[in-house]
Amino acid sequence: MAHRLLHRLRVLDMTETDQTTQPRRSGLTPGAPAPLYQQLSDLLRERIKSGIYGPLDRLPSEHELAREHSISRITARQALGELERNGLVFRLQGRGSFVARPTVVQGLAQLTGFAEAMSAQGLEAVSRVLRLGPTRAATDVAERLRVPPGTPLFEIRRVRLVNDSPVSFDHSYFPADLGRRLAREDLVRRDVFWLLENVCGVRLGAADHQIGAVAAEEDIALQLGVPAGAPLLLIDRLSYDVTGMPIDYEHLYVRSDRVRYGLRLERPR
Repeated sequence: MAHRLLHRLRVLDMTETDQTTQPRRSGLTPGAPAPLYQQLSDLLRERIKSGIYGPLDRLPSEHELAREHSISRITARQALGELERNGLVFRLQGRGSFVARPTVVQGLAQLTGFAEAMSAQGLEAVSRVLRLGPTRAATDVAERLRVPPGTPLFEIRRVRLVNDSPVSFDHSYFPADLGRRLAREDLVRRDVFWLLENVCGVRLGAADHQIGAVAAEEDIALQLGVPAGAPLLLIDRLSYDVTGMPIDYEHLYVRSDRVRYGLRLERPR
């Protein structure tokens, strides 16, 4: 009896030794310069980039990550939070963390149309036209376009899609004659900027951008496929021709989970 008990203790001791001397398989290295949460964030980022986790896939929970990598749930939560801040992950309360659809990036250093910018990245951008028609200039629109309130204008409302997924709702105002000319063209596949220059003979000069955040109103949320009240970027853009005359005033409601804007700023000398 004593002999068999001693043998079992030796087997258990060997098993524990084997387990403690085996290298960690989690991919994390305690004591490394990068903190554990950053290592885990980088590991999950690579799994997303490689396709192990695809768009809208559910990621392991904090508890599952903590158990798999022998870390605390706080560390796992920090890693998922880092991915969320970088737009790679979104969270649904009570359901977990999910891989976000890839975001597209449009630079603001040059005045380019959305389809132009997406084409340069190998992406297809099209529009779903919701409304074309005359309207009257409200006070704020009249002020931006430098016309009296009540002046006849032309409005165009579109949903912009990238690879068939909605990314922005655009509400544009034009001088009446110019808007009617645009309405006869292909607004589904062509940028307004391209049409202005190549069809209407307008030479674009510059544009002013004001960027803020708004909660999605119900009608816009429906068009963009997000819940009412979801956060959106709001870009007010006023475009001018080369003489400085305002010709295009737009409200762009942009899904912040799908589009990011890049701008390089240089230090004044």
